[in-house]
Amino acid sequence: MEAVSRTAQWTAAARALESEREDRLFDDPYARTVAADTGFELLERYAGAGTVPFLAIRTAYMDQAIVRTVAERGIRQVVFLAAGMDTRFHRLPWPDGVTVYELDRPALLEAKARMLAGEPAPAGRTRRAVAVDLTGQWTGALKEAGWRSEEPVLWVVEGLLFFLTEESVRTLLATLSDTSAAGSVLIGDLISRAALDNPLSRPFLSALAEDGNPWLFGTDEPERLLEDSGWSPREVKQPGEEGADFGRWPYPVPPRRVPGVPRSFLFTCDLRTTEEATS
Repeated sequence: MEAVSRTAQWTAAARALESEREDRLFDDPYARTVAADTGFELLERYAGAGTVPFLAIRTAYMDQAIVRTVAERGIRQVVFLAAGMDTRFHRLPWPDGVTVYELDRPALLEAKARMLAGEPAPAGRTRRAVAVDLTGQWTGALKEAGWRSEEPVLWVVEGLLFFLTEESVRTLLATLSDTSAAGSVLIGDLISRAALDNPLSRPFLSALAEDGNPWLFGTDEPERLLEDSGWSPREVKQPGEEGADFGRWPYPVPPRRVPGVPRSFLFTCDLRTTEEATS
């Protein structure tokens, strides 16, 4: 797999460790399989700066947000962008009739298919793998796979945006809003600009860069970025705040008004209405 895709196995290794705790926040029985040896080697290489507790919190937050959104909104098409080694299709309690689209590079999707070849697909749901480059034109391939732009969709953008340039981030988020029907939802994560310059994170960030996976983008104004891209933030939370803690975050959470603090953000957004866009 390409270098940037190998980080998917790193996050899978973190999910495996959390799943094996007695007080686990979630259970991912497939994580160790898709992580393989590479994932655990990278987990050791990238250790530090709160990465392991953050990955556990991010997974738990998104699990809950995804399940709640699908149930409350009646959404029946869910798109994971840069799906990586995500196994939510297999492990979350999806309602009957849901179609899960997993978008990623061809090599990663092929490797994942081999790793999970022996796992039966749960009944009542459909998974469609769509090989694309998210920095190029990809909506056509998604439509060919069966996605319907006239119906609400849940977009999940996990662990992707900080690997892209600001221009690519804005283009991607705007593409999602421009192609979404009313009632669509976006769930994802971002980092602050200060997180890219944090001295405590320098070994971690240097290791990512050396492995061909540099972090390129962060913002100290996630709400403004999302609003500018056609989304209305329902919530933006930092790990450690209520609703994004789960008893895992080991550090204090400085108020947002304190400048220059490295932060991670977990967000859930609704598609902006015409009234909101013109107000």
